[in-house]
Amino acid sequence: MSSHNNNSTSANDPRQPSAVKSFVAQPVSPEELPVDYSGFIAVVFGIAGVMFRYKLSSWLAIIFCAQSLANMRNFENDLKQISMAMMFAIMGLVTNYLGPARPGTRS
Repeated sequence: MSSHNNNSTSANDPRQPSAVKSFVAQPVSPEELPVDYSGFIAVVFGIAGVMFRYKLSSWLAIIFCAQSLANMRNFENDLKQISMAMMFAIMGLVTNYLGPARPGTRS
């Protein structure tokens, strides 16, 4: 740290402060946004929870819905996907906990 001398570095500094340009982020269209994997996984787990009556799958769908909701970028498309996944997850939980028992299982 003591080897840095402000006087010698300012005289030998090749950078030009007048040529500095600030960074401006380019706008990204909604079609070019990355895929929302947590929303897709929530839909898959929600459908699996309803069709195969897996409680764990329905609970995982709700967790991935919450994660997707927290990381939402495109409001309109993501909200449709999240609402569909949440409906499947809730439907799976309702059928698992309040519906008739699966054949071949004891309660």
